[in-house]
Amino acid sequence: MTSTMPRASGKRGPQSYLPSRWVALALLASAQLMLVLDVTVVNVALPDIGVALHLQRGELPWVMTIYTVFFGGLMLLGGRIADLFGARRMTLGGLALFTAASLLCGLSGDAATLLAGRSLQGLGAALMSPAALAAVMTLFTGTSRGKALGVWSALAGVGSALGVVLGGVLTSEAGWRWVFTINVPIGFALLIAIPLVVPARPPSEAAARGLDVPGAVLVTAGTAAAIYGLINVGSHGWSAASTVLPLALAVAIWTAFALLERRVRRPLLTVGLLRRRAVLAGSFLMLAATGLLVGGFFLSSFALQHAHGYSALDVGLVFLPVAVATIAGAQAGTQVLTHLSARIVAVAGLALAAAGYAVAAGWTQPAVMVTGLSIAALGIGATFVTAFTVSLTDAGPAEGGMRSALVNTFHELGGAAGVAVLSSAAGAGLVTAHLGSHDFARAFAVGAACAAVSLAIAAAVVPAVRRRPAGPPAN
Repeated sequence: MTSTMPRASGKRGPQSYLPSRWVALALLASAQLMLVLDVTVVNVALPDIGVALHLQRGELPWVMTIYTVFFGGLMLLGGRIADLFGARRMTLGGLALFTAASLLCGLSGDAATLLAGRSLQGLGAALMSPAALAAVMTLFTGTSRGKALGVWSALAGVGSALGVVLGGVLTSEAGWRWVFTINVPIGFALLIAIPLVVPARPPSEAAARGLDVPGAVLVTAGTAAAIYGLINVGSHGWSAASTVLPLALAVAIWTAFALLERRVRRPLLTVGLLRRRAVLAGSFLMLAATGLLVGGFFLSSFALQHAHGYSALDVGLVFLPVAVATIAGAQAGTQVLTHLSARIVAVAGLALAAAGYAVAAGWTQPAVMVTGLSIAALGIGATFVTAFTVSLTDAGPAEGGMRSALVNTFHELGGAAGVAVLSSAAGAGLVTAHLGSHDFARAFAVGAACAAVSLAIAAAVVPAVRRRPAGPPAN
């Protein structure tokens, strides 16, 4: 694949534009980090938001989850648009919408305005995230792509961890509105800087032939229904009609989508893509890793605030070791993938996750619980890197956006599934129930079992491939 970064003429060659590629990666990664942060950054701020805006009990969870519904539900459409109309164009468009929606959230004075802003944030994120990764895929080729993907994949776990930390600090020290408005100056600066270093790629010839609109509607509705049903588990349980019906509807819509994509001339998603072992393995690893990380954050932040009386700032600071462990695990995974196969790294990472959850299940005191989650985060960070590396290393320019959208869709589904499974294990009606230490121990034990099952599946489905070591930049 030929890089689209403009090359200097004369004797300077590839080295003349190499620094710009890494600057571009830093800017695109910063934009992606904002999107991932917003999945968990409001978690700790929810009580303050509810009091300030007089939110009803049924409205409060949607401040956090409606963003995930739109982000995950529209991701595949965003990935296809990026492939057709150009990665940089959609990166900037999605970032502009996300930044404006963040300002709307920060200025909101009632539930309707806040939820509208969160919905628009999710739409902007769905347009920007796969486009930004597709831009990275065009900038880096050959041996340098593995290193770039290692940096990018670390964001999935690091952002979720830092979101809890940042949410606690901002809520306590500056007020809950800064959880949203901090995105505005950062987003504005990125909108100026990204066009200076990220090259534009001409739209695909398929762009003139339009999008598969029926397919886009179906896959968006199906994914949104699945996320809605999983989110509902925590407050109503698995047997409630408000859980069962959306999940059943999601299966029915996804089935209709698969049948449609086999018939249309220019499908939104080639269904056979999911049968490729690398894509299937990477999607599964993303689902498992995100479920374990986000589910653990949800459960432990609830325990610290409601069972142990921690403030929002205390919760944020307590999770710093988990954030550091996630970063360390991702960095270690990037390095060892050049020496060990993806299968070995995935199995080892999920084994650490199972061990960490087992520690938290055995001793539910705050210090031990956070220690257990930190052990788990080491393995989960390495698993995130493996998921992206396996899925995207061999992706061509025509499908980079769609592959990244698939992987990121499973990121959102995994977060919702992790919260659903662990909250139901702790007891339906988690928000209102008076839970004891045995309830949290049971939930963490379920998390350990899920990690162990995921380990066994990973051993069977993840290919035994290695990432090529970083070397001289590809021409």
